[in-house]
Amino acid sequence: MNWEIIIKWLPRLLEGAVLTLELLAIAVIAGLILALPMGIARASRNLYIRALPYGYIFFFRGTPLLVQLFLIYYGLAQFEAVRKSALWPYLRDPYWCAAITMTLHTAAYIAEILRGAIQAVPAGEVEAARSLGMSRAQSLVHIILPRAARIGLPAYSNEVILMLKASALASTITLLDLTGMARTIIARTYMPVEIFFAAGMIYLVITFVLVGVFRLIEKWLRVDATYNSR
Repeated sequence: MNWEIIIKWLPRLLEGAVLTLELLAIAVIAGLILALPMGIARASRNLYIRALPYGYIFFFRGTPLLVQLFLIYYGLAQFEAVRKSALWPYLRDPYWCAAITMTLHTAAYIAEILRGAIQAVPAGEVEAARSLGMSRAQSLVHIILPRAARIGLPAYSNEVILMLKASALASTITLLDLTGMARTIIARTYMPVEIFFAAGMIYLVITFVLVGVFRLIEKWLRVDATYNSR
């Protein structure tokens, strides 16, 4: 193991790690915002409301992220209407294509996490809210969603970690994220073991930090008490 090579190229790898974290932050935050109405709709008792987001979720959960990335980055450019639209400056940029794809992809998974969490809220709590005179909207905002957030947090944290690892696919459309930077450095140094080892360790450190942050949030929200009280 040539440690001098790792130390020499570590700053460049950290630059790639910053880009990886940017994509991850955009995807999981925007994905959560997009997933919230879909998760609520999926938990509805109305068949027609429940069916509205089903096609979206089925497509993005049923196809690989890499295929979705290629469809958005390479596929949309084939349509003249897209090239003439106001969105073209973003859709021709690999950074925004990766961010959009990751957001749409993770939103489908988060929506299902929210659906399961909403349906896991004890019926007694919902009935108690209604008996106090709360409307359905008030029950949703003040009782169901806060409780569902605590129930679904562990699964959401897992999704964040999965998206961190999936972000490596951004390198396939020329982005110099952590994996893309590692591949570029390897093309110059011909030392894949050292560079990929260093990149793997950076991914491991990021994962360790994220897991620690989510554990602190779970303790703050007393997620264990949520499960014990059910």
